[in-house]
Amino acid sequence: MVIDDQPKTFARAYGLDEIALVPSDTTLDPDVVDISVTIAGIPMAAPVFASAMDSVVSPQTAALIGKAGGVGVLNLEGVQTRYDDPNPILDQIASVDRAGYVPLMQRLYQDQPVRDELVLARIQEIKASGSPAVVSSTPQSARRLGALAAKAGAHAFLVQSTVTSTHFKGKPGQVPLDLRAFCSDMPIPVMVGNATTTSVTLELMRTGVAAVFVGIGPGAACTTRGVLGVGVPMATAMADAAAARGTYWKESGRYVPVIADGGIVTSGDICKALACGADAVMMGSPFARAIEAPGRGFHWGMATPNAVLPRGARIQVGTTVGIEQIMNGPSNTDDGTQNMVGAIRTCFATLGASNMADMHQIQVVVAPSLRTEGKIYQQAQQLGMYKK
Repeated sequence: MVIDDQPKTFARAYGLDEIALVPSDTTLDPDVVDISVTIAGIPMAAPVFASAMDSVVSPQTAALIGKAGGVGVLNLEGVQTRYDDPNPILDQIASVDRAGYVPLMQRLYQDQPVRDELVLARIQEIKASGSPAVVSSTPQSARRLGALAAKAGAHAFLVQSTVTSTHFKGKPGQVPLDLRAFCSDMPIPVMVGNATTTSVTLELMRTGVAAVFVGIGPGAACTTRGVLGVGVPMATAMADAAAARGTYWKESGRYVPVIADGGIVTSGDICKALACGADAVMMGSPFARAIEAPGRGFHWGMATPNAVLPRGARIQVGTTVGIEQIMNGPSNTDDGTQNMVGAIRTCFATLGASNMADMHQIQVVVAPSLRTEGKIYQQAQQLGMYKK
């Protein structure tokens, strides 16, 4: 036992709302800016993933997001792979009252198992559209579902949990996922998440993963920070992950992208996450608002069905416009929730960043007054940056 006789010290960590991006000496025409990335061998016209959540990604929305330049990640442990027709189930989730929500979710996700034939069918649906077929599962199901994903010809597989590490101590007889062996055995690229620290991100990269997703708790529907008190604000988490990427690049010569996952709501959030070092972002609630979204105007966390300790709320996000308009515009709102691609391009151009590598070098400052300075009328009238 170690007994410390010194007071605990606290490191200061920053969220995206607390920072601002500083323009360089050069500005560019948005038409000469390149915001494309390649992650896990998949070329992406826009650095945007849609979250592997049942309120966000179905085979249909994955197809639309792919056509719009991003990638939609399908959760292989959700309603799409448990029910032949998930629509009545999604209707129930959208219509239940607050008191009945968690018990309903627990019943819907626990009473019906994930079916192999539906896993194969959903992946084939996405592939038939011509969009990237990227799917996810928890570490506990990765061996089985990873094999099915590879068999179906998925383009990449994401192993995702609330907190991921390479050092897991379980009960006697419990065999954790050997990520290094899993990456080696899988015939398709394996991505992993979620992490928040330099050391864990670096260790994950050393297992052979194709990308690391970063972020714990900032998602709009996630309650992990309230239930467990666990999380690191996104600006700091991304900067630390980017440092790990640089260290691994120097020791191996292999570039492993890092993706900011959680708390990304507006185009400004995307731009700040990229400047902190992210190669792309993963978003949930902005896509849950799409006309085509399976959530019917609602958005929920995937940890809600947990039988012991649910950690995800169902929030009402409403319905605005289609996926194409959210991604590529034109925007009919002034709050940064539509035409994400146009906003990213304009930000790059304003900062003088011609590509993602340039964006990673942009100066970032701590700016607690970023959202309040001079915005008294917007705040009072709930307009623009304060629109509800």
